[in-house]
Amino acid sequence: MTTPKTIKPRKQEVPSGRRAPSSQHPYPGEKQDGDRQASFGAQVSRRAADRLRAGHVWVYASDIESIELAGGETESPTLLPVADYRGVLLGTALYSPTSQLALRLVSREAITQSEWLELLGRRLVEAIERRQPELNSKQLKSDSVRLCFSEADEIPGLVIDKYAGLVVVQLLTKGLDSKPVREKILSVLRDRINPATVLERPDPRIRELEGMPAPSPAPLYTADPNNPLTATQFRLNGLTFHYDANAGQKTGAFLDQHANYKAAEEWASILSPRGRALDVCTYQGGFALHLARVSSRVTGIDSSRASLEVAERNLAANSNELRAVEVDWVEGDAFQVLRDWASAKERFDTVVLDPPAFAKSKRAVEGALRGYKELNLRAMQMLKPNGLLVTCSCSHHVSSSEFEAVVASAAADAHRRVRLLDRRGAAPDHPVVLNIPETEYLKCLILEIE
Repeated sequence: MTTPKTIKPRKQEVPSGRRAPSSQHPYPGEKQDGDRQASFGAQVSRRAADRLRAGHVWVYASDIESIELAGGETESPTLLPVADYRGVLLGTALYSPTSQLALRLVSREAITQSEWLELLGRRLVEAIERRQPELNSKQLKSDSVRLCFSEADEIPGLVIDKYAGLVVVQLLTKGLDSKPVREKILSVLRDRINPATVLERPDPRIRELEGMPAPSPAPLYTADPNNPLTATQFRLNGLTFHYDANAGQKTGAFLDQHANYKAAEEWASILSPRGRALDVCTYQGGFALHLARVSSRVTGIDSSRASLEVAERNLAANSNELRAVEVDWVEGDAFQVLRDWASAKERFDTVVLDPPAFAKSKRAVEGALRGYKELNLRAMQMLKPNGLLVTCSCSHHVSSSEFEAVVASAAADAHRRVRLLDRRGAAPDHPVVLNIPETEYLKCLILEIE
């Protein structure tokens, strides 16, 4: 990990003709010769400054030229003013001293901790209000939604998901790891959502990178202290799913795919009604159960037995609607299963590919593209003429153009002609900010394989 070049306390000096900043505003942006000047904080490279001015909010540790703390500070603050290489103030950022992603801008001005808490509360209210049409829609038949999506909702490092009455919070940056931040989040959630329980569910890998201790396993809030809700059933597109806050990936389920679940179901009903469907990397059966509403037989593959056990419970929870459909689960490595089935000339009317992120860094992209090509090649070999392929990538480092190119390459090797029916991304509750490309990570292609 690259560390900043210098980290040193500096005594504040009072410029001639100016008042010393009060203790309630320790990170001032001072006017000087028409430009805003940061009196102390982080000074970043020209490259980082250009990125921030273009609308991004991240500064990597390798782009920090120096950090100067206020006089008397012995521990790293949660907030730092950020200046360019000339000392011109760029804003205020959350600071993570042990992370490669060291600074996340939260304001284009100099703000105090109390001002940041007020801003956080307002932005969280706005994020929830943006989801109200989805929360209140009777047509969607869903009671679950992502309430806050980190940088996309101007609260870097905060992810909040709602599963019926259970709300799950993730704090993904050191600068948010404080009691006042948690209290502000809870205040907004109780006022706007009125949840039964609010849990904090950490991401162990990110907490390690950020140098954050594990949170208390106790709920942040529960309406019934004697019986806190930690598991529930929630609804997506009219189907019932089980959610256990103490198990699963991400915050427990893949809400980013819920609109794509419905789209896959609708296209399968058009191209291959009552056909045979395959859901590869099914996890807890999201695509599989949606396809079961329009198919005669559905198979879900996953390497995790625990996930397939939840998928079976989800199937049972929808037994009244899906009782006439044959659904089976296969535990195994997706690559090996698809190779074996393609060699055995298994045939399907619909195939869904929804693998985990293959590329978690730029260095992993080449290997990821090989993996995507292999899966798509095998899927095309097994699809019947005019079959439906729904193929996804959640690797941010693999661009849309790279993903489409590798699918086209697989089609060439399979000697199949591919017609693009729909090009999709994450559900609307995972908004994309064009200035922050990392917010657009999920790619979903809906294809007819001729």
